[in-house]
Amino acid sequence: MTISGFSFVRNAISLDYPIAEAIRSVLPLVDEFVVACGDSSDGTTELVRSIDPKVRVIETVWDERDFVRGRVNAVQTNIALDNCKGDWCIYLQADEVVHEKYLPVIYAACEKYLEDRRVEGFLFSYKHFWGDYRHYHWTHHWYRREIRVVRNGIGVRSYRSAQGFRIGGRKLRVVHIPAEIYHYGWVRDPTKMKKKMIALATVHYGKEEARRRYQEHVPFDYGIPDHLRVFTGTHPAVMAERIARRNWDWIPETPVRHKHDKLWVRFRSWVEENILGDRIGECRNYKLLWYDHSLGHLIGKPLEEVRGR
Repeated sequence: MTISGFSFVRNAISLDYPIAEAIRSVLPLVDEFVVACGDSSDGTTELVRSIDPKVRVIETVWDERDFVRGRVNAVQTNIALDNCKGDWCIYLQADEVVHEKYLPVIYAACEKYLEDRRVEGFLFSYKHFWGDYRHYHWTHHWYRREIRVVRNGIGVRSYRSAQGFRIGGRKLRVVHIPAEIYHYGWVRDPTKMKKKMIALATVHYGKEEARRRYQEHVPFDYGIPDHLRVFTGTHPAVMAERIARRNWDWIPETPVRHKHDKLWVRFRSWVEENILGDRIGECRNYKLLWYDHSLGHLIGKPLEEVRGR
């Protein structure tokens, strides 16, 4: 059995994406990691090449005609996926990192379901950090789960803005495994956060609309952390240096009220979590087969031990 990693990236240095940490987080698991590196102006391609011999770079040029609803993200994802050689392919976007404690779970799932063709991928839970490395989202409008491992060679394509995957327009049949993706897309210096938002808006709406929506010289306002949850666990080991470099704080005197601060959002989310046990109208980019509880005992075990079973 072989496993490929894949991702896409452009201008990760200037936009402060943890692409190196993302790749390193799964290097012990994969046989190769393929990255579609866009035409960056900040040395991102060279950075990615320097990470590890397992990393294979596919140089690309982003077509502005694909700057419509984030379509370029799916185009770049598919370029990387098409160059993967593994039986399974684990996908990480440039701000997503896997904790080392979950690597044995992922490997065991790939091994367990290798010959079960009903299973086309694996579903991961998410932890969305916001503003710093201590607070994360829990409310309704943040997606809880996404597919991050797909079976190779069955026609899987990235969907819309690369949030999920499809086969010929239909949803993938997946098993939910007890592993999380740590999403750091909203954790960076407020000035760099604004630059990232402009870059994100550009690939969704075009340059002119991005400039109209955002002023680059005005730092992003994270609001206040009062309605977020406090993270009490440990971050992936590969994130230690980046976390130690953090040099910003919650700064505004009159903070912006984000959607997660609104009372109706928090009330609805509480009802869904504590009474209904599910989310109403949640977007689900997958067809869930089952949740594999049996893999939970592998969390935190040495990967070498699981490989040698």
